[in-house]
Formats: sequence, C-alpha cells, structure tokens
Amino acid sequence: MATIREIASKAGVSPATVSRVLNHDATLSVTAETKMRIFKIAEELEYTSLRQRKTNTTQKKRLNFGIVEWYSDTEQLDDPYYLYLMTTIEKQCSLSNINIFKINKYDGKFQALIHSPIDGIIAIGKFSGDEIRDLSAITENLLFVDSSPYERKFDSVTVNYRLGISEALQYLVDLGHTDIGFIGGCVVGDYKEAVIDGRIQIFIDIMKNYNLYNPNYVYNGSRISFDEGYRLANDILKSRNMPTALFIANDTMATGVLRAFHEAKVYVPDDISIVGFNDLITSKYLIPSLTTVKVPMIFMAKTAIGLLQERISKQRTLPKKVLVPCELVVRKSCKEKK
Repeated sequence: MATIREIASKAGVSPATVSRVLNHDATLSVTAETKMRIFKIAEELEYTSLRQRKTNTTQKKRLNFGIVEWYSDTEQLDDPYYLYLMTTIEKQCSLSNINIFKINKYDGKFQALIHSPIDGIIAIGKFSGDEIRDLSAITENLLFVDSSPYERKFDSVTVNYRLGISEALQYLVDLGHTDIGFIGGCVVGDYKEAVIDGRIQIFIDIMKNYNLYNPNYVYNGSRISFDEGYRLANDILKSRNMPTALFIANDTMATGVLRAFHEAKVYVPDDISIVGFNDLITSKYLIPSLTTVKVPMIFMAKTAIGLLQERISKQRTLPKKVLVPCELVVRKSCKEKK
C-alpha cells in the first residue's frame, strides 16, 4: 500500500500537495494535469486514505449462521415450544443483519450444503455426541440453546428452571395450597440420552423445604406431551386423594390436563388450581387462561446471537454459559384455597 510521500516522489510534487489533491481541497491552485497525474499514480499504487482504512477496518462482515434443530416437524406440532424458539432466533438473526441457513441431516450426518463458509451454528435442543462432532466439524463456533453439553468447549444459553418453579410453588403456597402435585414426563438429556426431567427433582426439593412433599402427588409420564397430560390427569381423577393444585412441566401438557378435567366436569380453578411452564402464545387463550412461568424467548435469542458474534469477532476460546431467568405470569387458572 502506497504512502503520500511515495506518490509525491513519483509525481514530482510535495507531500502536502498530494494530500490536498487527494482530499479534494478546492483552495489548492495546481493545474488539472498535475491533479490527473497524482490521481493516476495513486490509483496505480493502490493508495487508500486513512479515513478509508478506518472505514474498511470498522465495517462489519455480514455473518453466516447455521440453524439446527433437534425436533422433527411432527414433534414440533406436538410441543410447539421449540418451534417458537427457532422462529424467534431466526427473526432476531434477520434483525441483526445475519444470514441464516438451515442445517439438516443427509445420509445420517449434519451437513451445511451452501457454498459460503458458516461462521457459527446455533443448535436448538439436545444432540448426541456423534451429532455434536458432525456440527463442530462444520465450525468450532457452536452454541447450544436449551442444553449445555461439553461446557468446557461450547457456549450455551439455558433456562433457570429452579427460579421459575420456585416462584410458581411460592405463589401456590401463598394462595393457601398445601396439597400440591406435579405432572411431568421423561425427557432427553444434554447428550440426547433418556433422563428423568430435572423439574421433578427441583419440585421435590422445594416442596421438602416447605415440609409439604407428598410422593403420591408426583405423576410422571413417558414423555412431556398433550396426550400424556391428558392421560395422567385421568389417573389423578381416579385416585382417592386429589391435590388441590398442580404444577405441570409445560403448557402443552397443561392443555391436555385441562381437557381431561373439563370432560370430567372438574372445574379449574374452583376445584383445582393449575400452573404451567413456558408461556406459549396460546396459553393466554385457554379456558381458563393459564397461569404459567414465562420463558423470555426474545432475550434468549438475542443472548445466543450476541455470544456467538462475540466469540467470532474476539476469537474467544473460553466458553460461556448463560442462565436466563424466567418469571411467573398470573392469569386465571389458580385460586385461593378456602
């Protein structure tokens, strides 16, 4: 890259003259021929001004992010939480001027079928060790949302479930409920292995702290879904001692519970109070509208994008894990116990 002094030497003028010509100083009195000679030499030597160099340095490259999700289309319909999360992340990437590409499986392996390089990947949900190796082969800038595998290597954004469940149970206790039950199901762990839902243990710990834990009030299904919520609610209806309130693992399952109680003419919240988890878009439109723990999806999406951008731009090697707080949204599915 040429300097003003080099251009001046070749043009046979002073560096000050070159500087004023290149900066289009209208007060400078030189011939048009001299100006043209300076511009031509500057072009030949590929001269760039300090302002141009600063602009080129500070201009942000438009990043390419891959988005990969663990749920199939059918599973997303059964539990739309991950569908909402994915669309929220896609929208926030667009607002951040980031190109997004879906990464799908081909011949049993994740592959990015685009010509442009992938700068980073946002992986939504839970993935096996082999799947994580496939993804990290595409790029080392890999971030997980709603799971936290290999915490010494990858960034992650997860939900503070304990905070949300604690607020929900405190609310029910403040309403005078002492017979509080749990409805949940088996889930998939951070490495896509079958595990018991951690929300069950959090529920048990908190209820023991209140000296209110009753193991007969814990109902655990094969999975967290509408159908399992419906089935477990019918099991509760057959039992001799029903709890007066239920904390349910997610809103989809709570919808199944509401359906079963409605069919049995057990009225919510007059006969039993219900709290869900996630605050899906549809939860406010249920009858009654569902009291639930809100997961701040927009904040999760912005946090995930920000972490990945920072890791790329600063070439950070130490991973970060962000635990996102959630909050109770009070609607009409709970009532004070008389």
